[in-house]
Amino acid sequence: MSRRLPLIVLLVVLPLWLAASYGVRYWLMEDARWVGICANEALDWQCEARSSLGLMIHYGTMGWAALITSVVAFCVPGRAGWAVAVLAMLLGIPALALYSASLAVFAVVIAGLRLVRANPQQSNL
Repeated sequence: MSRRLPLIVLLVVLPLWLAASYGVRYWLMEDARWVGICANEALDWQCEARSSLGLMIHYGTMGWAALITSVVAFCVPGRAGWAVAVLAMLLGIPALALYSASLAVFAVVIAGLRLVRANPQQSNL
């Protein structure tokens, strides 16, 4: 397995995750059709998902989770820190798309810095 394969997979998955996040935003949260359906029949699973997501957005749950995870990732050394930084990116990207950008922008930047940080064991000094 190539050393760069995880990075290549990450560079493919993150844009797809961003597209899915914007799909949820525009299809489920902002579509006027769902507003009307959920106002009349709040028993559908889509309406429950929309309500739960709305509460998560209101309380900033995704943004805070991404920020805390990215700070932890920045402090954890080695491959474990890299894996936690990937998790922080996966939490931060939907937070950016779903109205929690004030916290998520810092989380994505910190996680991105952790992802590109050189491992001291791999430096060629």
